[in-house]
Amino acid sequence: MRADRRRFIKGSLAASLLLAGAAWLARPDATQPVPLAGARFLQGQDAPMLGALASPMLGLSLTASEREAVLRGVDAAVAGMPLAVQAEVRQLFDLIGSNWGRRYLARVTPAWGEASAAEAAAFLERWRTAPIALLRAGYQALHALINAAWYGQAPSHAAIGYARPEFARRLFE
Repeated sequence: MRADRRRFIKGSLAASLLLAGAAWLARPDATQPVPLAGARFLQGQDAPMLGALASPMLGLSLTASEREAVLRGVDAAVAGMPLAVQAEVRQLFDLIGSNWGRRYLARVTPAWGEASAAEAAAFLERWRTAPIALLRAGYQALHALINAAWYGQAPSHAAIGYARPEFARRLFE
């Protein structure tokens, strides 16, 4: 009886240490700045991560104001989605934004705010062509959100040769 109790206590202690270690590895980067002012969905680790991924995803060199516009567009898009979809996007962002996810799933060593465009592009390419469907789905979600946020803005229209129809200009301007 006494040996069973000791074995139970030792097993419980080992499980507690394992869970504490997993929680430590899954924590968001402490060095990340706070999210955008007025953001309804984005959190602290999301802005640097999305900012690092936006330029390679779009194939453009974005200015700081353009990057912020993409972040605001992603925030608005996700905030308007059903709660179940928001929960899935939150899981994706938390996974990629955590130390563990960034290092071992994304294979990006520096914090997202310090990652080079080449490191971010390599991550995106690995997930785009991954043999695991869940990683490809994560890439597709990032692709859809970032592209919609960028190409939904008027400043991007000139770059792709889009001239808004006259009736739409009257409605929105």
